[in-house]
Amino acid sequence: MTETLPLVGIDLFDAERLLLVESAEPPLPPQDAEARDRVWDIAVRANPTLFDGPVVACGGLEQVDPRILRLSWVRVTYRHYALRHVPGATALPSLFVNVVQPTVDGRVLAARMSPSTAAPGRWQLPGGSVEPPPNGAVLDESALVGQAARELAEELGVDAVVDDLQLWVVTRGENGSVGLTYLAPALPEATLRAGFTAAVAADRDEGREPELDDIALVRSPDELAGLAGPHADYLEPIVRRFSVGQ
Repeated sequence: MTETLPLVGIDLFDAERLLLVESAEPPLPPQDAEARDRVWDIAVRANPTLFDGPVVACGGLEQVDPRILRLSWVRVTYRHYALRHVPGATALPSLFVNVVQPTVDGRVLAARMSPSTAAPGRWQLPGGSVEPPPNGAVLDESALVGQAARELAEELGVDAVVDDLQLWVVTRGENGSVGLTYLAPALPEATLRAGFTAAVAADRDEGREPELDDIALVRSPDELAGLAGPHADYLEPIVRRFSVGQ
């Protein structure tokens, strides 16, 4: 027997393994599709940097063992999430990877989203939405940890070795969104700040607006609370969990 996990607040689940299964996108009534497209078009006019690219949504999450989660995933595009703003429609939860990047003195790096992003000013962990594999490829644990390592490199200028990233916790929060949180090896503060500065400069040299515009190093939820602006819903529970484990 498998038991579907309940949707209650911000849930954190220990997991050593993920069983990944691809599912089809649920059929959408024509009126909901039309309303979704209208909402998306309005959002793009307000923020032209939005891109309707391919992305992975979560089709379901089940615990099949104390340390094993079955994760059903679905190929959609970012337009799909406009359904959250269509009365009576149902959007699939989003699926993302992120990374707890500690310093050698036990702090956690939090990053702030740039004004041009879909969540301007929000503090969160470095990471991003899961991308679907190319045709013929599979989405497996190796692909997921590879995406987490790529986010570290692109956003923080940190070249993480994939084998050094450990699946640390799985979160589920707002809109049922599921986050796969990996733990990276600790690095000196100077290394993290230099890497972030270099990553921002590289983006601007290429004519791109950096996805992140600031970082902060926090030791506890109290320090996290001092960061002005919105916070990702999972951030405080993750920082608390890490600080307790130190």
